[in-house]
This record gives sequence, structure tokens and C-alpha cells, in this order.
Amino acid sequence: MKNITNSIKYILAGVVFGIVMIKSEAASWYRIREMFLFESFHMYGIIGTAVVVGVIGVYFIKRTNKKDMDGNPIVFPQKERKIWKYLLGGTVFGFGWALTGACPGPMFVTLGYGFGVMAVVIFSALLGTLFYGMVRKYLPH
Repeated sequence: MKNITNSIKYILAGVVFGIVMIKSEAASWYRIREMFLFESFHMYGIIGTAVVVGVIGVYFIKRTNKKDMDGNPIVFPQKERKIWKYLLGGTVFGFGWALTGACPGPMFVTLGYGFGVMAVVIFSALLGTLFYGMVRKYLPH
């Protein structure tokens, strides 16, 4: 019963996320195009707001020792900081975002909104994830 309750929570959170993405136009190909051409501040405002909310949220979680839904402490592991990894990963992510007009969250939102062509993008993303899983052990981490 607990798994069903958790699943319903996640589904509802996904539906709310999708509604917010559509209403804020964050899933709009046109808005994403404007962002990459530096024609509008709209998407930068959304992303900047998300970063600020995320920073405040992580700060709050760390200061108050919050626990996850199962009662386990939330831990933020310290990672090795090699800037070239982030630059390469961000560049690949940015190219994919610019070519498809969507990052991973909005891919599903735009498919649900009726843009069937996003099924090709989602299939390609899943194929890329599978490929990464197969070659991950050979990559420097």
C-alpha cells in the first residue's frame, strides 16, 4: 500500500511539474530558441529562479538535518571537482538541448502536450543513456 501511495505522490508531482512547465512556457521550443539566441531573458529568469530556490533548499536541508520520505538522513556527498568534466558535460547537454529544443524534463511534458515528434527525442535520450551505461566503466570518473 505504501508503494502505491508513493507512486501516486510522484505521479501528482509530475503532473504539477508538467502544468508549471507549460504555463511558464519553459517547455516552449520558441522560448528555448530565444534563450540560445540571447533574444529574451525569459528562460534565464526561470533557470536563475530555479538555481536560487535550489541553493536555498539545500541550505535549509543541511541546516535542519531533514530526512527523506523513508526517514533516512539526506546526504550530499562531496565530489571531486574537475572543471573539464563539467564543461564537457554541460556542452554535450547544451548541444542536445539546442538541437531538440528540450531538456529531459520538458521532453515528456511536450510529448504529453501533444507533440508526437518528441517520442523520437525521448527514444534517442534513452538510447544514449543505455549507451552510457554500457561504456561507463571505461570512462574517467
